[in-house]
Amino acid sequence: MLRALVMDYGGVLTDGPEVLDLVRRARAAGHPTALVSDAHAVSDDVAALFDVLVLGPVLGVRKPDPEVFRRTAQRLGVDVTECVVVDDLAANVRGARAAGAVVVHHVDAGTTVDEVEVLLGLPGA
Repeated sequence: MLRALVMDYGGVLTDGPEVLDLVRRARAAGHPTALVSDAHAVSDDVAALFDVLVLGPVLGVRKPDPEVFRRTAQRLGVDVTECVVVDDLAANVRGARAAGAVVVHHVDAGTTVDEVEVLLGLPGA
């Protein structure tokens, strides 16, 4: 069962309000959320959407290393196999998949929203 949502920042969350709303809806439905980004800072509004922030080299490893996703899942209190990871870079998608996560390769906001809704069992917006 998929229980948690792990999102990238640049190129994903910056792709429109419907992606930010997806995170709000997932969290409201009881799914723990994490932001994993090479950025060193994000706005307070974005940070407030997440239970866990993994910015820059805070974990001692960086994307696309699969260990980033394993350690993030651990911080969320779930197994990495219970995580949906959304990222726009193919290398990061491969890293998350190698860790055991279910991945959504972000290309456009509409498709990502649709896929995550199905994977987490969220009602459509």
